[in-house]
Amino acid sequence: MAEADSGELYGNKLIRMLEVVWGDGYLSPGGPDEVGRVLAGLDLTGKSVLDIGSGAGGIDIQLVREHGAGHVTGIDVEDTVIATARSKIAAAGLEGRIGFAKVAPGPLPFPPACFDVAFSKDSIVHIPDKHALAREVFRVLRPGGRFAASDWLIGHDDEPSPQMKEYIKAEGLDFGMASPARYRAALQDAGFSEIAITSRNAWYRDQARREVEAMRGPLYAQTAAELGREFVDHNIEIWSRMLKVLDSGEHCPTHIRARRPV
Repeated sequence: MAEADSGELYGNKLIRMLEVVWGDGYLSPGGPDEVGRVLAGLDLTGKSVLDIGSGAGGIDIQLVREHGAGHVTGIDVEDTVIATARSKIAAAGLEGRIGFAKVAPGPLPFPPACFDVAFSKDSIVHIPDKHALAREVFRVLRPGGRFAASDWLIGHDDEPSPQMKEYIKAEGLDFGMASPARYRAALQDAGFSEIAITSRNAWYRDQARREVEAMRGPLYAQTAAELGREFVDHNIEIWSRMLKVLDSGEHCPTHIRARRPV
């Protein structure tokens, strides 16, 4: 969603807007409940977890407190979200179990086979080369390690529709959407097994409508007073454009699972 006060994609106003809609420390749909669904059935107890695109820190606190992760390493490309995350982790008293690093786009700055789990929540959409990403995730996972993610996919590999182009332009974010087929091919080519790709389009079609209704209704006065009417109205317009491509099925929020073979 659009930012107006920062050279970064996710400045303070946008972070605050998304937190009002999705929860403190959460910058993607569904907040803690959807994170729990991404991780359903995985045991993180004592595990070393890499969070790719860690955002504002709420997920990392959840990974430790609710899922028992031994240590979480969050990485992101922007200073503002990392500063926000660090302040939340300090307030939670979890500096010993959660750390953050700013990274540059490209290879992950970690040695091979150093994480038990690689996690990401709607952040890989900003990485256009899914094959390179899959190879890097495979490299840093230990044998038997798991990849569990949610991401924003496009439903095909053809030219995006005019409605999708309008939505992406309105977002003003560096989206590099790929189709489910391209994700599967990237994971297979990297060497992953047990690949599962599950559409969440039906869930988010309904959820996004509730979000728009909340932004126009009970959340409007609070967000407009805090962030300005123009900023809030602009984001409502972006959400409205998003609903069109959710309804068409072209925009496909998706859960992704894979395993590095032993």
